[in-house]
Amino acid sequence: MTGPKQVPRGADRQDAIADAAIHLVATRGLRGLTHRAVDAEAGLPPGSTSYYLRTRNALLTACVSRMLTRDVAGMPPAGADPVELMVAMTAGLAQDRPDDLVARYELSLEASRQPELRTAIVEGGRQLRTMLAQLLAGLDVPDPEAAAWPVAAMLDGLMYDRVAGTGTTLSPEAFEAAVRRSVTALIAGLRDGP
Repeated sequence: MTGPKQVPRGADRQDAIADAAIHLVATRGLRGLTHRAVDAEAGLPPGSTSYYLRTRNALLTACVSRMLTRDVAGMPPAGADPVELMVAMTAGLAQDRPDDLVARYELSLEASRQPELRTAIVEGGRQLRTMLAQLLAGLDVPDPEAAAWPVAAMLDGLMYDRVAGTGTTLSPEAFEAAVRRSVTALIAGLRDGP
């Protein structure tokens, strides 16, 4: 027999709030995201979300921050093959965290109208591109910092298609193979230069 549900406290509660908000954005869109809906989704007492995140912008920014934290935590350890790392991260994110991807795209569009949210998304993107540039440097790609943007854009496009386009029809194996083929071709082109 199980006891009553444990209500998270402190940082765990804030993570639960952000996780619930991400899920709501992914499943209901931004119109379905309210403080009250987040409380219910997270199983928290009414008013919990507004206690930690007073405004809607704070709630949206918390979503971006939480996804970035998960992205960074999900980075494989150094030392593995960089191409395989990029493939594993892309295919793994699309398979294991589709809510994060759908929410990311919803929030990115919203950010075009909200400067505070835009700043959070741009800063998070910079951090991820810096990490990607390190992988590209390990592949002897010239000017890896400059190359990180088009590589990130391509990977993001592949993930977008996986959750919202015709890529949804591919098996996980076919999607991973397509990602591997795309990454390998792009890296070869970046190494060869113009």
